[in-house]
Amino acid sequence: MTLHDPSTQVPPVTPRRLLPPAPVVPPTLGLPLSAYRQRARRRLQATDALTVVLAASVAVAVALYLSDGGASGFGTPSGFLTSLGVVAGLAAMDLVLVMFLLSARVPAIDRTIGQDKALALHGALGKPILYLLAAHGALLLLGYAATEGISPITEAFSLWASGRNLQWAVVSLGLFTLVAVTSLVAVKRRLDQEVWHAIHLLTYAAVALSIPHQFSLSGLFSPGTLQRWYWLTLMILTGAAVLAYRVLVPLTRSLRHQVRITRVTGVAPGVVTIDMTGRDLERLHAQAGQFFIWRFLTPELWWQPHPFSVSAPPTRTSLRITVRNLGAGTARLMDIRPGTRVAIEGPYGIFTEAARTSRHVLLVGSGIGNAPIRGLLEGLTFLPGDATVILRASSPAEVYLLDEISALCEYRGARLFVLTGRRATGHSSWLPATAVGAGYTLASYLPAGQVPDVYVCGPLPWTDLVRQDALDAGIPAGSIHAEKFAL
Repeated sequence: MTLHDPSTQVPPVTPRRLLPPAPVVPPTLGLPLSAYRQRARRRLQATDALTVVLAASVAVAVALYLSDGGASGFGTPSGFLTSLGVVAGLAAMDLVLVMFLLSARVPAIDRTIGQDKALALHGALGKPILYLLAAHGALLLLGYAATEGISPITEAFSLWASGRNLQWAVVSLGLFTLVAVTSLVAVKRRLDQEVWHAIHLLTYAAVALSIPHQFSLSGLFSPGTLQRWYWLTLMILTGAAVLAYRVLVPLTRSLRHQVRITRVTGVAPGVVTIDMTGRDLERLHAQAGQFFIWRFLTPELWWQPHPFSVSAPPTRTSLRITVRNLGAGTARLMDIRPGTRVAIEGPYGIFTEAARTSRHVLLVGSGIGNAPIRGLLEGLTFLPGDATVILRASSPAEVYLLDEISALCEYRGARLFVLTGRRATGHSSWLPATAVGAGYTLASYLPAGQVPDVYVCGPLPWTDLVRQDALDAGIPAGSIHAEKFAL
């Protein structure tokens, strides 16, 4: 049912029409609370194990170097500089491979921490890697110069003239620097997504150019050494993961499932729902709340990847997304024609039932964030009375998918609050000004005693405000779920 709290002074929104819930998962008896908590503990343990493995890879790389005679190099000042430079280079290269794995969309990583957190960690490693690479070059230069008793400048010219692939290493460092600079928020905002993505792919070229330098400039990876086999194995496995999960799996799935657009329905000005059909889609094992990366195979759109979450639980033959016109890329989707073929990558993310820690759920959506909220409302398991939905918008016209969400709430026994109106000036709150003036918080919309899982989807700054309000209400951080759908 649609609920309205008079103190917000926001008129309730009457649905224009109530749609019959198209295939809805029937309300089921949710798991016992202990089962949800046990599942959450297992996922946290998997997260810890993944963290240990990725961090241990750096330790293994350094340990192999030290055990293979590297430790003896620290005995003299020049040796100390040289050995420290080698360690910096090894750590940097290992972290680069970790970066590749985090962005390779490996299913085990996605199921453990989700794509958004994997990509956030991927981005966070950029600066440390650049610093390590710079230290690698500077320390080696100083160490070599001290060993030969010449100035660092003279040593630099000597190394450059040696012809031992140093030029490629310098070009590699330049490419890493370019990628790091364009990843800065202030720079990234000025670039088209496609341009930034193309520049980011130069990381692969940077690594490829650095490999000859690694295997020829020093005796670290001499034939027959354990280090050589370790690094070759690590590089081959990482390259295989990237090739498999970034190229081969998406290509195979697109060819196998033959996804096509069947209908494009206007939801509101600048918002459409795109229904698609395909073959054997149950083999994707997609869940409500997950997202795919879509390529619509028209001459104008095929090269543009779009990360959109599903707005209804996928079925054996159907997929559905709801899209808002937010710029040049999505504007063309408003008029896309039925029959258009679609290439897919995914599904990705853990903004799903898998993240649950409690029997109770609170779904909070704003703007086009209502799309995954609508899918979750249909796909999550809960008893009548155990779910609350809050839709937030500046005006009633921007409460997208309200008709369908209202119908699903009626069917499944979920409480629905529709909150419209401008935010209060001078207050950091996600609520309308009238609700803030009445002293309302997130907890005001929850039944007494409920500590639910909170699924929130909307603009990032707004999402952060909801997250903070949930924390202030005593909801554990591990029970607050929000994902940024990204490439």
